[in-house]
Amino acid sequence: MTDTADDDASDDATRTLTYGGYLGLDALLGAQNPLSSPEHPDELLFIIQHQVTELWLKLALHELTGVLAALRADNLTRSRHGLARVCEIERQMLAQWTLFDTLTPQGYAGFRASLGTASGFQSYQFRQFECLLGRRDPEIPAIFAHAPEQRRQLERMQQAPALFDEFLRHLARQGHAVPTRRLRRDWAQPPPVDPEVVGLLRRIYRNELQYAQVHAVCELLVDIDEQLQVWRFRHMKTVERIIGRRRGTGGSDGVEYLRRGVDVPCFPELWRLRDAAADPAAPGPGSV
Repeated sequence: MTDTADDDASDDATRTLTYGGYLGLDALLGAQNPLSSPEHPDELLFIIQHQVTELWLKLALHELTGVLAALRADNLTRSRHGLARVCEIERQMLAQWTLFDTLTPQGYAGFRASLGTASGFQSYQFRQFECLLGRRDPEIPAIFAHAPEQRRQLERMQQAPALFDEFLRHLARQGHAVPTRRLRRDWAQPPPVDPEVVGLLRRIYRNELQYAQVHAVCELLVDIDEQLQVWRFRHMKTVERIIGRRRGTGGSDGVEYLRRGVDVPCFPELWRLRDAAADPAAPGPGSV
């Protein structure tokens, strides 16, 4: 077949493409299958809410993968763009919790038994999202014993540099004094809060104009961290509002499990530097 014939075939396919076909709406809108019998009217809300969150997580993972590649290529402009988008995705995910405010305990009880052992605790994409942002927990992959490839993928991800690791490696390549122990460590372990890294970040913040791009990336990382912590808080309060302190469907201890994760920052050194920044006696901008 000639190139012209190929082009003609492509044009024909484009001309016959519909909105629903391009978006795969038959599959998308056919993926909501309530299991309560008779069907409870609130179960559709529950399903769609979680499916939309998974779609946002898919986009967030796509963007974070691009950010990691950009950091490895020392492209802070591309990194900033991707991080800003991730932050906006988090805001969309956060806004969705208001829908669950319309779900009463009685409404949820009407279909809860249909969930069996299924739980958001088992969200593979959310576990990937946490891992890219730096969470390291050897028990997490075991949640996916029923899905061996997902378990192996999470184990591989835990053994690779996370977002802040790649950011520090970028800074080191640009001549910043990043401690060697942070550049050559066991990526499967959560790093301790390092005073030298806090000091490095403090110098960047005190010389904001000189390091404008780096400073902007730091603030986007804080935005992402803050949005995730607020999202966790809203998740906890929504669960408490609907089921109180009962155990979750996946076997977790419900609200108490969620509460333990609320105030756990992904980038603690970016928060720690603010302790000194708020000190009126600390050196001002331009100091090194």
